[in-house]
Amino acid sequence: MTYKTALFSLALLAGCGGTADLYSVPTPAVSDSIRIGYATVEVRDVSLPTYAADDVIAVQGPGGVLLTDENIRWADSPERAVGLELSRHLAQLSGRRVASEPWPFEGFADAILEVRFESLIAGADGIYRASGQYFVSTEREVRDRSGLFDLAVPYAVDAGPAGIAAARGQLVLDLAELIATEGLR
Repeated sequence: MTYKTALFSLALLAGCGGTADLYSVPTPAVSDSIRIGYATVEVRDVSLPTYAADDVIAVQGPGGVLLTDENIRWADSPERAVGLELSRHLAQLSGRRVASEPWPFEGFADAILEVRFESLIAGADGIYRASGQYFVSTEREVRDRSGLFDLAVPYAVDAGPAGIAAARGQLVLDLAELIATEGLR
């Protein structure tokens, strides 16, 4: 696929008109249960690369160029949305009290989770990829941990932005499972 073809395909996804099409991320079903070592977890604000923090949906085309269309946007701020998605999934997976920053409960959380993405991008090849690092810190115990992640989820390119949104939802769930299993035990 050439640059012009990929850009044209992205423009077609937007449809016609002057108003932006907004895409929300569907919440994938959580069927697993993962035991974690903390009763409470605070998910700090998520750090995303500039292109992923923007509300315009980007697709990585051939040669690594990022393709965007101002009329194709996320329905919510990506940093806020990814943080809330992680909190929801971790709470569902663990059955524990998990909340995004700012911590809404009395006292402090047993563990603080911080996630920094190096990349979070849908590829024109039908693969949504994410890589980065997570950090789990505690104030009461010395159980601080960190780990790297490199995840990929396929999506149907012909599904357009809705397919990209569904893939991001699954990717964040996969990340929550990895963090619960490796970082919060």
